[in-house]
Amino acid sequence: MTAMTAQELERQMPDATQLYSDEPEMESSLHYMQLLLLVTSLEWAWRERDDFFVGANLTIYFSRQQLKNRDFRGPDFFLVKNTVRKPRKSWVVWEEDGRYPDLILELLSESTAKVDRTLKRDLYGKRFHTPEYFYFSPDSLEFEGFRLVMDHYEAIAPNDRGWFWSEVMGLFLGIHQDQLRYFSLEGTLLPTPQESAQAEIQKVQIERQKVQIERQKTVLESQRANEAEAKLEALQARLKSLDIVID
Repeated sequence: MTAMTAQELERQMPDATQLYSDEPEMESSLHYMQLLLLVTSLEWAWRERDDFFVGANLTIYFSRQQLKNRDFRGPDFFLVKNTVRKPRKSWVVWEEDGRYPDLILELLSESTAKVDRTLKRDLYGKRFHTPEYFYFSPDSLEFEGFRLVMDHYEAIAPNDRGWFWSEVMGLFLGIHQDQLRYFSLEGTLLPTPQESAQAEIQKVQIERQKVQIERQKTVLESQRANEAEAKLEALQARLKSLDIVID
């Protein structure tokens, strides 16, 4: 039996348009809110870019054997750079020029923690060759980061704040108010769209208060000027009544 050509193998692959994500619901509302926070704040920070894709609880399809065994693997969060930014039903490797995620992050839970620390970490390193892997527990705040060396992961050393630097994103990942957030190289928190809007509202309110204060100062100064003018006129009238003339 002759080996199949790449074209024949590709024809046997399922139609990517029919491959929907097959991931279970998030463990809790805490996990869901954390995932939403990671997605929205990064997409907002990179809103002017169109060369990346963020997957949230989305299945990654990477082989026919995987489909046959229904051995689906969907990271809670993954990032692919240098690709087209568009909606996808799933991430199908053979439809994406063989591209695997550049960064993967799992949200630990009681039911998934062991697999996330072992089997998935091995898969992401040895099969996916994903450069960076992180996991975080929204419950216990356990947080670790790893960088790929050859085909295995080595721990990333945190900075003095306990943050891990991501070379893939060019950002720090760190815990802030019991949530995993992004920080710039300078240590600035990357806001969500809502936080940015709130900051703009506060900025406008502060500017409005400054204008009101300046107006009040102007009114007060005008009042003082009018009072001074009135006192001067009264003094001149009194002096005139006493036949005292002042130039």
